[in-house]
Parts: sequence; structure tokens; C-alpha cells
Amino acid sequence: MQSAIRIGGSRQVSSRPLIVRLPNWVGEATLTLPTLARLHESGLQLHLLGKKWAADLFAGHHWSVYPRPDSFSRAVTQLVDLRGRLSATDPGFPQRVNMLLFPKSHSSALEARIAGLRPVGYACDWRSYLLGRSLRYEAAEHATDAYWRIGACLVTETAPRHCPDTTRLNPSPAQNAEARRLIHAARISGRYAVLCPFSGSGDRDGRKRWPAFPEFSERLASRGIKSILCPGRAEAEQAHALYPTATILTEVSLGVYAALMRDAWCTIANDTGPGHLAAAAGATLVSVLGPGFVDRWTARGSEVTCVGNAARWPTLDEVFVQLPLRMSPKLALRTGRQLVR
Repeated sequence: MQSAIRIGGSRQVSSRPLIVRLPNWVGEATLTLPTLARLHESGLQLHLLGKKWAADLFAGHHWSVYPRPDSFSRAVTQLVDLRGRLSATDPGFPQRVNMLLFPKSHSSALEARIAGLRPVGYACDWRSYLLGRSLRYEAAEHATDAYWRIGACLVTETAPRHCPDTTRLNPSPAQNAEARRLIHAARISGRYAVLCPFSGSGDRDGRKRWPAFPEFSERLASRGIKSILCPGRAEAEQAHALYPTATILTEVSLGVYAALMRDAWCTIANDTGPGHLAAAAGATLVSVLGPGFVDRWTARGSEVTCVGNAARWPTLDEVFVQLPLRMSPKLALRTGRQLVR
């Protein structure tokens, strides 16, 4: 079995372990953060299974993260080995609900059951018979609330009842240092905005891409505000072509990306994973929505402004007017930049 990547040092608060299967997309995994924090604070020792990027995403927190194999058989083997290890440290582990499934797929429940685990999950995809405990799924519920509700059934009454929208994603010290190094190397000394104009491999027809992003970047540049883009490998060539005045940073890890957005004057993003990453990190975010967006996947947070509707894309001016007039005092203090725009 692949070894766990220990996140945030050795601050485990309990010997009562819980295996958690993360969602397969960055935005969805980010939305589980309030629930993960709540479970951790209640005294559970979290063992997260997810994509290879999950360890980087949660590097500033205090959990063990295991990269999940792609094949079904190897995934089952990983779960069997992990079940044996955790049962050795906690004899009561096999007798209780010992795994939380954020994904709603039949295969995720089948893997857990074959491995001898007792998972809790939503009663979707004809999988209730595989679950140790099932909950009714509410299709209209925001994803953050759905994850929060499923985690609540494993939490004691003494758990903190904080709002899911206020939990912060914490980049690690190394990720914060790398974000500062990139800004220094790019010779950016004043305010900058992070633009997230792409929409990921799942959006094959580009329906989540706000068409005015290139013009928006030029308008920022005319006002002396530098734009930063952090495209994926498949997006780098297009980023250089469409955003000639922007600073293009490639091969940026998720934790560093979160730190860059958190320390930016503002982040402007499509309705995709980077927007959720920015919201979770506490960045000042303008989330641009357009035709076909779904309420249950919108970015949420105390510093988030959503602009647009399901009928049409917002205009350039409609987005520009939502930008902050001033940098927040907390951000100005942290970054040492001037407060007023």
C-alpha cells in the first residue's frame, strides 16, 4: 500500500480513526473542508483517500492523506491494508461505522464493502445495501451543506457548531513562502489580481468561460493592476496568447495557488475549482456566473461576491463594478501593501 503523506505535522488528537474518501475534483474536495475540520475538532483521526493533488491541497492541516490507486482492485487492496493497520491501533474500529464516503457512486461503496469496511454515505446509485449507514440525498442542497450533513452523523454533541462558510483552507508555511517567492521573482510590488479564466477538462464546450476575461485583464492593466494567471499545462499556450500583459505562472501547486489568491487584491474566477479554492482560502473573490450555472456548486464564503445569472453572462462593467474599492485592512496588514486603491 502507498504510504500516507502526513499533513501538518503530528498533531493527531485521538486514536479513534476514520477513513474518508474524498471527491475526485478539486472544487468538490475543497467544499468538504468545513466537514473535515469539524470531524477533526470532534476528536477523530482522519485518513483521507483521494487524487494525487489532495496531499498538496490539505498540506496546512493535520491529516494523513493517501493517494488513491486508479484501478478498482488496487483501491480495494489499499483499503484492506489500511483497515488492518487501523484495527491494530483501535480494536473497536471494525465494529463501528469507520469510513465516510463523499462520492455518491456505487463503485465507491462497493470498494469499501469488499474491503470489509462499514461506510456511511448517501443513498444514491442503488448502493444502500452496501453502506453501514445511509442518508437521504437532497438534490437541491448546496454541496457544502450536503457534505456538512453527512459528516454530522459522526460527530458528538460537543463538536463546534461553526458555520461551514467560515472554515479556512490553510496553506503550509512552505507553500506561503513559495507564493511570496513567485511574487518577488515576477517583480510585483503593488496590488495584483488573480484571474481564473479557464474551466477545466470537464467543460469541453467552454460553457463556464466568461468571454470577456481577456478584455477584463487589459482594463486592469490600464489601471495599473497586474493580472496573474496560473494555468494548467493544457492551458498555458492559450494563456500566453490571450493575456499578453499578464504574468503567467505555470506548474503552480494547489496550496501555492491558494496562497497567491488569498494575498491578492482580488480574485476573479469562473464557476470552477479555482474559485472554490479562493473562497476556501479567504480570498476576496468575484465569482462570474453565466448560462447553465447550478446553485448547489456556487462559491461560498464571507469574502465572495457572485455576479451573473442563468440567462446571460454579465457585461464587463457589471463585473468591474463588483471589484473592491479598497484592500481589506487584514490583507493590507499581512502583505504590507497600501490600503486604498
